[in-house]
Amino acid sequence: MRPFLLGSAAVAISLLPALVAAPERVGLAPAGAVELQGQSWFSTPPWQVIFTNYYSDVNQVGGEYYFTVSLPEKAGVGLGGLTITQTRGVDRSFQFDLAASRAFLGRPRHEGAAVPVQVRFDGDQRRFQISFPQPPQPGATVTLALKPWMNPNQADTYLFAVEALPAGPNPAPAPLGFATMQIYSPFRL
Repeated sequence: MRPFLLGSAAVAISLLPALVAAPERVGLAPAGAVELQGQSWFSTPPWQVIFTNYYSDVNQVGGEYYFTVSLPEKAGVGLGGLTITQTRGVDRSFQFDLAASRAFLGRPRHEGAAVPVQVRFDGDQRRFQISFPQPPQPGATVTLALKPWMNPNQADTYLFAVEALPAGPNPAPAPLGFATMQIYSPFRL
């Protein structure tokens, strides 16, 4: 049977059965992280982020923004970090208390053990770089809590693009989709 793809794509498809049958022959650890051309990849990446926010009014204080990721059992490697970028929303200047950032196993209001976390924020690009010095392992559900000083000052739908990074050198990001946050103006008579 002739492959329907030409060139390197056909070669890659023809090598796939060998990788699945005997990954150790090509330098891959079975059920582990995949390293290709100097990059670390998930064997089975997480596929979504669940966003939770219990404070949804403009300028409201005391809230936390929760980003929850479940790492598949067959991820092959721990969760090395996350990248979160605000891609939509009128207010592009609301700030965060980075020292109050935290992470834990489990989901909001069902918190498990604390997970060490380091957070950097680039205000110009509206991008968070999160790293887990002790990466949560495959099968774990981890939640990152970011604390704004106050909610945005404009009502709008705010979107945050989220990517998961595998633990390992030069991680290849796995897109998890968008966290959607509705911020409302209180009704006034």
